[in-house]
Amino acid sequence: MLRFVFRPFSLLAQKRLLSTSKAVLNAALGSKSFIDSNGKYAVTTYSRPTIVLEKGKGPYLWDLEGKKYIDFFAGIAVTALGHSNPEVAKIMFDQAKTLVHSSNLYHNLWTLELSKLLVEKTKQFGGMYNASKVFLCNSGTEANEAALKFARKYGTSISSDKTEFITFENSFHGRTFGSLAVTPNPKYQKPFAPLVPGVSVATPGDISSVESLISDKTCGVIIEPIQGEGGVHPQSTEFLVALKKLCQKHKALLIYDEIQCGLGRSGKLWAHSRLPNEGHPDILTMAKALGNGYPIGATMITEDIESVLKVGDHGTTFGGNPLGARIGCYVLSQIADKEFLDNVEKKSELFKVKLNELKEKFPQHIKEVRGEGLILGVECNENPSPVVERARQLGLLVITAGGNVIRIVPALNIDDNVIIDGLKVLEKAMEEIYSNN
Repeated sequence: MLRFVFRPFSLLAQKRLLSTSKAVLNAALGSKSFIDSNGKYAVTTYSRPTIVLEKGKGPYLWDLEGKKYIDFFAGIAVTALGHSNPEVAKIMFDQAKTLVHSSNLYHNLWTLELSKLLVEKTKQFGGMYNASKVFLCNSGTEANEAALKFARKYGTSISSDKTEFITFENSFHGRTFGSLAVTPNPKYQKPFAPLVPGVSVATPGDISSVESLISDKTCGVIIEPIQGEGGVHPQSTEFLVALKKLCQKHKALLIYDEIQCGLGRSGKLWAHSRLPNEGHPDILTMAKALGNGYPIGATMITEDIESVLKVGDHGTTFGGNPLGARIGCYVLSQIADKEFLDNVEKKSELFKVKLNELKEKFPQHIKEVRGEGLILGVECNENPSPVVERARQLGLLVITAGGNVIRIVPALNIDDNVIIDGLKVLEKAMEEIYSNN
């Protein structure tokens, strides 16, 4: 009698099979056919071009057809250390063999280590001088939701009616109900109204507009030190210091959303690191770059805020998992380094020089170049989408922001020669589009 013994594929055989299947699929379908076949199962989110990105390395991306792109958007300011960073990959592999998840019902090595490092490095590099505690979560909007809850809890510990918030025009803080309520863009808010009540909207840079809205009922004021989605608008030192003084006068908490502009993006560890202590926040939120592509966010608070929080006030299942926290420790160790941050500033200057040359070349089309570090905006006099689309066709990926702005947020360790090559592509795209106008 014959006996058949099932032997599972070896790991190598499985890899070969998977690789072969992918290769056949990619060759047979291509980006458009793949999207046509599979896109119908995806919920509507962003409007996307008909390319499918398959792999990345450093400052480059490749699509299914093997076309190579220079990446000037880094997954919306996320892959600060470049795509497929080898050290991050090693950490992911090693930690996946050790412990991926335990929930925050228990302590684990890396959550505590990352919390400690965030507080210590923040103070070392001139940020939030009275930082004390860190809540780890999974995304930027979760970090902001935690910030809003903490501010509300602190406010009601003073007075039961101290529940209101102030936000700013052109800001973006997320898409869940709390963070959406402080994102005053009708396009985002109107389909989901009514939102969380008690939110007033001030004008960024105009302290009198805040004075007219703030009161003893205000529990929190939330602002991006450098607005990202709203068009890359840095806030002045004078305005942010005056804002903090107003908050102190009314015992309201100042929340800095540095989800996009933090973690080295501005050339400092935090965008507010350039401010004196008098302009520092009471709550600081972060995400994006902290995981270099792995989902992680964090909310940093002072001891005063910690003192009003009780067991069960807030929590998360996946937040602070050992895998994400260990990756965060590595990313932070690389960015919180003087030489690294100095290099971000140097790369920023290279960008600014070349972008201002483009402004001189196309004065009727480019209004302003602004930003700090490697969060830069090129404000155009018309919708820049045709330029962005043509640049993509030529092999450069850039994105837009509010107010006709081309937003440039590449990997923080991008090579100078890649910057030059990418800007040559952007120039060619502008030449082709603007010559037809």
